[in-house]
Amino acid sequence: MKRLTSAQLISSVGDGAYYVSSALYFTLIVGLSPAQVGLGLTVGWAVGSVAGVALGQLADRRGPKGTAVLLALGTAASVTAFLFVGSVFAFVIAACVYACFQCGLGAARQALLAGLIDPAERTTFRARLQAMSNAGIAIGAALGGIALAIGTREAFLTVFVVDALTFVAAAFMLRKVPSVAPVPIRAGEPSVAVLRDRPYALLALLNMIMLLYLPLFSLVLPLWISTRTAAPSWLVSAMLVLNTASVVVFQVRVARGVTGLRGASRYVRHAGLLLFVSCLIFSFSAMGDSAWAAALVLLAGAALQVVGEMAQAAGSWEIGFGLAPDGKQGQYQGLFGAGTAIARMLGPVLLTGLILVGGTAGWVVLGGLFLLAGTLTAPAVRWAERTRPKPGLGVSPRVLA
Repeated sequence: MKRLTSAQLISSVGDGAYYVSSALYFTLIVGLSPAQVGLGLTVGWAVGSVAGVALGQLADRRGPKGTAVLLALGTAASVTAFLFVGSVFAFVIAACVYACFQCGLGAARQALLAGLIDPAERTTFRARLQAMSNAGIAIGAALGGIALAIGTREAFLTVFVVDALTFVAAAFMLRKVPSVAPVPIRAGEPSVAVLRDRPYALLALLNMIMLLYLPLFSLVLPLWISTRTAAPSWLVSAMLVLNTASVVVFQVRVARGVTGLRGASRYVRHAGLLLFVSCLIFSFSAMGDSAWAAALVLLAGAALQVVGEMAQAAGSWEIGFGLAPDGKQGQYQGLFGAGTAIARMLGPVLLTGLILVGGTAGWVVLGGLFLLAGTLTAPAVRWAERTRPKPGLGVSPRVLA
């Protein structure tokens, strides 16, 4: 499955370049206000989280390989559309199209992985993809940083072109992986069955709560460090490097410890506890006037946070795959993956208000949410297991020659 891994790595390079430079491009070059950019991204990810389920269902019915290829090309086209954005309305439309293709592509790729990889190996392979994704984002972020340093319109436009080309290259790589047979709808079966699966929907919600850590390093901690602590502002770069390098090096090793749904539930419970403690440690960084002490506290919190992040990721992958019925992985992964889009949409607003206004109490509340979601995951998994007599574990992948 080297081509599947290569496709993930290549597209992640484009994502990294886009994430670093897009906000400044839309504000400094296009002339949108930060509030307008935030509105467009919020609307975009809201629409994308819904579209991901529908496009995942399309992958089930038409085959995940062909669907993933088309969605990768659609992502490339939507990135190119950003080059022609000149108004708030055009930006919102482009952001919606981009988010729809991105969410759909994630669901289709997950369905393709589920169909090609033996159930016992899915979580480990997904961890390998995550490591490649982080490595690619780091490379792309460096490229985006060059554009930021140059600061011209042409430099920013080059980033968008590179991003689009990476998705074209990813589509080319996906064309070369084996195909997975589509599964037609059986008579009397609902077209989007996942919407009626209440235990799985609950697990998707708990997973979304756990994913609220996503805006920490990109937004919340930089603002916290600069406004509430004596630590130097550049420390956030060191923390981000620590996070990225840890995932690249250790994510696969962490995932190998997940064996079955019970083990996955235990990992998520431990992740909730680790994320809770990391939030408490982050809150301590505001105490005292020593820059070195604040820096050490923040680095300790970041180290615990990334361990919790890796444990949560490994457990959630096993749960998301293991409880999805065969033939419906696309739509189920679309719903489970919507947690990422929703966390990106709500996380910045929720966490900046909670942490920057609430201070220590805000960190405690956020940590409590992680702890609660992690604790509730195990009973939710047991509920889901009782509702499906034949979990999608141990079934041979459906691969076409």
